[in-house]
Amino acid sequence: MSNKNLMSNIALPYAEALLDIAKQDSSLDNFTQNLSSISTILSESKELRELLFNPVINGTVKKEILKSLFANQVNDSILNFLYILVDRRRINSLDCIIEKYLELNYRLESIVIAEISSAVDLNDSQVEALTKQIKLMTRSSKVRLIVNINPSLIGGFVIKIGSKIIDTSLSGKLNKISLYLNAN
Repeated sequence: MSNKNLMSNIALPYAEALLDIAKQDSSLDNFTQNLSSISTILSESKELRELLFNPVINGTVKKEILKSLFANQVNDSILNFLYILVDRRRINSLDCIIEKYLELNYRLESIVIAEISSAVDLNDSQVEALTKQIKLMTRSSKVRLIVNINPSLIGGFVIKIGSKIIDTSLSGKLNKISLYLNAN
């Protein structure tokens, strides 16, 4: 089993528990915002990540740091959840837990997540047009786009929705031509 699958298996029950708490408190939106901001803070602060994920550092120290950072910033249930992760030595799975929580929440709210890799930065009208087309394709009322810039595509874009991939990139078309020519 790969490390990513193992982390995913560990994270899923925690994410489900967090979602249940959010539903009980009727604060799905609040939890989602809080967890997104925690994820952003962790991704922007390498020092904080290293400190929280270091198994040598005492759990009490980690809890004090979490309390000083998030005490008045996030829901008390989320802060208590972070303390539980520290106690169970699962704080290093926090990124994966948040990712799983967001996936479960999006599924619950029927939000489709589409990853778009583009050779160049997309303008607002292009993003709007793509969102509209993805809504039609998936028959969903809400779409969340994750846009990545990948200059190796040369031109065009690649859309990934779940396991479905739509490749309209120039490099994708060149690869198809190459495979066709090599087969003949």
